[in-house]
Amino acid sequence: MQTVVITGVSTGIGHAAAKVMIARGYKVFGSVRKESDAQRVQAELGENFTPLIFDVVDPQGISAAADSVREALGGTTLAGLVNNAGIAVSGPLLEVPESEYRKQLEVNLVGPFLVTQAFAPLLGADQQLTGPPGRIVNISSVAGLRAMPFLGPYAASKFGLEGYSEALRRELIMFGIDVIVVGPGPVKTAIWDKAEEVDIEQYGDSPYRPILERFQKVFIGQGRDGYPADRLGELICTALTTPKPKVRYAAVKGRMMEKLMMSVASPRMLDKAIAKMLGLNKPS
Repeated sequence: MQTVVITGVSTGIGHAAAKVMIARGYKVFGSVRKESDAQRVQAELGENFTPLIFDVVDPQGISAAADSVREALGGTTLAGLVNNAGIAVSGPLLEVPESEYRKQLEVNLVGPFLVTQAFAPLLGADQQLTGPPGRIVNISSVAGLRAMPFLGPYAASKFGLEGYSEALRRELIMFGIDVIVVGPGPVKTAIWDKAEEVDIEQYGDSPYRPILERFQKVFIGQGRDGYPADRLGELICTALTTPKPKVRYAAVKGRMMEKLMMSVASPRMLDKAIAKMLGLNKPS
């Protein structure tokens, strides 16, 4: 039975990917941060799921998890690593607290770096292991290619992940380990219920305050009508298993005219359209 490691499986994309991979006959080790989540997800996913309790910014916890997976593999290679765990920090870049900006980059950019360093030997960088080399799937976002206002911290982390993934893919050619990016748009998960609870009153004295309220409604609405998590789980499975994967898969739900505009419009045209939609135009 082949084995994959997926970070952030307590809910959403990671949970959906774990469910799909188990249905395809894989054993899944999945990271969670709480013992209660470990017990719940194991009960939901069954005997072919093993929880790993660590935070993706904790090198010691990651190292211990990698050691336990190595022991379970018994000298064979890991088939796949999915760097999924992440957070989204929102707010105007001129006013977002430094601590929140640093946290965004730590979780979404440093986290995959630490996890990959720990698990890459099991994917085949350790050539003493037997079996074919595995693959790495990094979960980016449409925000890794195009940045929206008030999601600057998140976009910075995902743009960074795209560049990291490209360099990593080329470096790992010598080991036969492939690196694939999956870049979804808004995904229909419980995260949007949490987003509705984000307190924008911290920007109460900001000139952005009324625009932020409008943006939050648009953003949450798009998310609740977003790409189904189960379908994204299937796409991650494809990236891990298809014989000749693409280097990047997009998963964006939307009307064809909107997609066409985003792909062909110049950056300045998009600036104007987004400013008009949110009310960001400079007062005359």
